[in-house]
Amino acid sequence: MTTAGVVLAAGEGKRFGGPKAPYVHNGSRLVDTAVKVLSDAGCSPVFVVLGAWQGEVPNATVLENSNWSTGMGSSLQTALNHLNSQSEIDEVLVSLVDLPGLTSEAVARVVNSPGDIVVACYDGKRGHPVKFARNTWPELATSAIGDQGARAFIADHPDDIVLIEVGDVATGEDMDIRPNT
Repeated sequence: MTTAGVVLAAGEGKRFGGPKAPYVHNGSRLVDTAVKVLSDAGCSPVFVVLGAWQGEVPNATVLENSNWSTGMGSSLQTALNHLNSQSEIDEVLVSLVDLPGLTSEAVARVVNSPGDIVVACYDGKRGHPVKFARNTWPELATSAIGDQGARAFIADHPDDIVLIEVGDVATGEDMDIRPNT
């Protein structure tokens, strides 16, 4: 199985005070940390969807979402549209750029778990990342609207979800507000 990694990083970070991708946290840009975590967990290739901020991202292929201002759904569509042309990719693991507590061990658990929709859980609460088998991509892409991303698609397929607990090796908290420095 070939599992690609996708980091959604196109937003403007309104509450954060600017785009999160280039923000340096613990000595590394959030986008670089996210790419490393996915790569170290076995995701290959890794793609980063950028929009409000554009820049180089080593060890990843940058995909530009020109509709980034419409919400996360368009970033997920951008990634899936690109991946459809990559016939060697069987599944995609989707993560967010602003998860500084995500670890490669947690991602590897999700990557290595069988299922069409595999969702990371933190003490029983669903979070990111989420892995999707190729057969789900067409419906997933059409349901990704506005700032919903995959939420509606997942809600419509409760019997197809595999929940994987990762709260013992990672935190699922996102960085919505810029930390005090």
